[in-house]
Amino acid sequence: MTIWEVLVLIIKAIQPFIVPICCGCAWLLMSLVVWDVWMGVRATVERAKQMHQIPCANCQFFTNDHRLKCTVHPHIANSEQAIDCRDYQEIG
Repeated sequence: MTIWEVLVLIIKAIQPFIVPICCGCAWLLMSLVVWDVWMGVRATVERAKQMHQIPCANCQFFTNDHRLKCTVHPHIANSEQAIDCRDYQEIG
């Protein structure tokens, strides 16, 4: 018996299982893609919520100038470090 004859016998033996296995693999791949997209959207929403807590845009010390964003704390202006800024004073 040659290697080709053995290969033909193996292929004939597993042929009934190929379609269910491929279908399962396709569904698994699609599930992983949907899961990855869901995790990406969730991480983006969490990041957006955190970035919306930065109060700089409503502070009277915020200059809205790219050279000097804040006159009190220019090194932390518009960053996550500014979330609990102790010098924040709302425009009023």
